[in-house]
Amino acid sequence: MKRPLWRLLWRNWREAAFDVALVLGLQLLGRILVALFPRQSPPEAYAWIGGEWASDVLMMLLCLGLLVRRRFPLTLMVLTALISAAQVLLIEFGPGPLLVINQLSDPWPPGLSAFAIYAAVVYTRGRRRWLFALNLVSIVTLLSARPWERPEGDTLVTSVVLTIFPLLLGLYVRARRRLVDALRGRAERAERERELLAEQARAEERARLAAEMHDVVTHRVSLMVLQAGALEVAAADPETRRAAGELRAGGCEALGELRDLVGVLRSGREGPAEEPPIPTVAVPDLSELLQQSEAVGVPVDFAVEGDPALVTGAVARTAYRVVQEALTNVHKHAYGADVAVRIVYGGDRVRLSVRNSAPARLSEAAAELAASGSGAGLFGLQQRVELVGGEFHAGPVATGGFEVDAVLPAYVPTGEVTAGG
Repeated sequence: MKRPLWRLLWRNWREAAFDVALVLGLQLLGRILVALFPRQSPPEAYAWIGGEWASDVLMMLLCLGLLVRRRFPLTLMVLTALISAAQVLLIEFGPGPLLVINQLSDPWPPGLSAFAIYAAVVYTRGRRRWLFALNLVSIVTLLSARPWERPEGDTLVTSVVLTIFPLLLGLYVRARRRLVDALRGRAERAERERELLAEQARAEERARLAAEMHDVVTHRVSLMVLQAGALEVAAADPETRRAAGELRAGGCEALGELRDLVGVLRSGREGPAEEPPIPTVAVPDLSELLQQSEAVGVPVDFAVEGDPALVTGAVARTAYRVVQEALTNVHKHAYGADVAVRIVYGGDRVRLSVRNSAPARLSEAAAELAASGSGAGLFGLQQRVELVGGEFHAGPVATGGFEVDAVLPAYVPTGEVTAGG
């Protein structure tokens, strides 16, 4: 995108408006001063440059130079010093003044020298360039005071106002800006340090939770799976063996999810870089969930876009839970609404979307079921999605209804975690 031309001279529109107003105000002030204080020098003194109009044009050009004082302060100071030196040399050894002098006590340097000095002190960058600007200010101050002529008190006062005062003001503003920049930098560093400490605390808490889950939960579930397997082999009743087999299968599935969860928690700790995980499974088949939804009277429009890709186990289980929880919420809060489930594969991302239309009038039983929710399901689902590095959004849509949208990475490091530990 091309930058506007005014941005070459100013950082924002406020600076531009101030400088333009300054130039216009100085031009108006000059006209007022000429009207109030007639020029004491004879017009013939400016005949050598073509008349007073040439001096006025030069002053107008120098005034327009104030528009670039923020971007080129040293250049403006050099021009001011050169004009001041030329004025002195032309008056002392030449045909006459270069610039119009209203009063005998007026300093010989240009009246705009104060603004050039202030800009040079405040806006010049670099130590050497700044010291050079101070030398130019000293020269203009000396030429303004005219010590070789034993100047009167009015001349000295005018010289101080023209040069010393803007110099001191510029030094104060420059020091204040440097102090503010230093304080801002310290505040930013402190904020970054707080963020790093908070991130470190979160990583340590994740590691503690991972260790506790690995040492307690995984161990207990492993014992339950072993006991269910032993019961499945030893039981004589077929129903008992079937129930034990289902318990063992459910325990193994729970162990898989626990291993992935513990691995994700541990991956937040600092340590050597891990190899990218190898995708091993696909997003689970959702046909069972869709059939269950249709069985309770909520048909689902299901669609898949893109090329199905393999993902790591933690992502596959998280995707399944997203659709499961979203359909459960539809059954509870929007029974009878139209439901659409979309899975979009795109490179290293998997996007899941479950959207339902505005529900029809709920029956008494459906209303009681909707009122039974605690509201913690979506919050827990969001935490689970963010734990694997995904993005989660749930909320009403403009056309009515509700949408649950999750974007999951295809690859999530889960570390080397086993059930037996």
